[in-house]
Parts: sequence; structure tokens; C-alpha cells
Amino acid sequence: MGREKSRRLSGSRDFRQRLVLAMLTSTPIIIKDVRAGEGGLRPHEMSLLHLLDKVSDQHVIDVNDTGTKVGYKPGVVLGGKDLEHDCGVHRGIGYFIEPLILLGLFARSPLSIRLKGITNDTKDPSVDTFRMVTLHMLKHFGVPLDGLELKIENRGAPPRGGGEVLLRVPNINSTLKAVNGIDEGMVKRIRGVTFSTNVSPQIENRILYAARGLFNKFIPDVHIFTDHRAGLSGGLYVSSLK
Repeated sequence: MGREKSRRLSGSRDFRQRLVLAMLTSTPIIIKDVRAGEGGLRPHEMSLLHLLDKVSDQHVIDVNDTGTKVGYKPGVVLGGKDLEHDCGVHRGIGYFIEPLILLGLFARSPLSIRLKGITNDTKDPSVDTFRMVTLHMLKHFGVPLDGLELKIENRGAPPRGGGEVLLRVPNINSTLKAVNGIDEGMVKRIRGVTFSTNVSPQIENRILYAARGLFNKFIPDVHIFTDHRAGLSGGLYVSSLK
């Protein structure tokens, strides 16, 4: 990877954004001093590189022995169907969904991938946020909702995960539309979801009633869905450790 053709960056900040922009603009990059003296790339960042390897072709990924220097020469974003990726338990699945949606829209073929790991945590946007909010917001940018889907098959919470989702992203035939948000408007209705895994459903009902009790003080049109999971669909939980 020639120096004169690669953009040289430093540090671990905005790691995902740098890789995504490099792929979309076909710009080779070299990132140095990635947590020098602190172990270099984290496990979730290495997992992200493996994920990008699955959805693209003709690319070059070069990581030094200490993980403090990454060279990336982007190739072609292929997309693909029936793909699978284990995201691990260091970051939530939402960490990986964000770049996948952006890349999938500009891939050569529609993307269909099964992601395994943590569906809900406090570090990354939950899969519910993507399913109920983010995907619907994309229509304002000209993304067709037909073929855009996030299906939650299993829930998985820290520290062991066990969650599983199916993400489908269509291709767009033109450029994205620009959006100028100048008026957020008034809140007309509230929709949400509560979930529970491997506990009594009564706990989830108590959460639902408590949340509705707060929202109904401000607006009457409130509907909160429930999603109770048990067994394998509820992921792996701590009490099963030996």
C-alpha cells in the first residue's frame, strides 16, 4: 500500500467511520498509533474488520503484530445473502449494524446477514432502536422500506449475549436525498417496547405499567409493546455459568 496513495490517520477515534468512509470513497487509509502502549485494537474492532471482509471483495487489510497500526485498501462492497457473523460480547450488535446499513445501501447486491451477540446493552443503540426508529427515518433520505428489515430472533444481554438478529438491506439506485430538519414538531403519539429475558412476565408488566403511568401524564396516545423471551430465545444468562 503506497504512502502517496493512502490517507494517513492517527489514533483510535472514529474507527468505524474512517473505515466506512474509506470504503464508500475507495480511499486507502493507514491508521497508526492505535492505543499505543495499551494493547492496540480491541476485540470488537478486530471483529469489525472480519465483518467488512465478509461483505466486500478485492480489499487488503493489514494489521501489525501489536495491533497499533492498520492499513486498509478498500475493494468492492458486494453485499450478499445468507451471511453470518458472530459479533462477540465486547460490544452490542448495534455497533455493527450502523456501518452495515450504510455499506449495504451502496453494495452491488442486497445484503442479508445474521448477526449474533448482545442485542441490548448500555453502550450501543439497541436493536429495538434500529427496528422502530432508524430504519423508518431512512425513508426521508430516499431509502425504500421494501427489503429493509431487522428481525429480532433471540435476545441477548451482557455479559454472555446469545442474541441473534437478521438484517436485510436493499440497494438504492440513486444518490441519497438531503434532509433539512428545521421543525421537530409536537409529540402526537408514543410507541415503545419493553422486553424481558428468562424472568417472570410479571416483571415486564410492572415495567410497562410504570412507563405508561409517566407518559400518560403528558399524552394519551401511548402504546408499548411487550416482548418476553425465555429459554434459548432469551439468550445466555449468568446463572447458567458453572
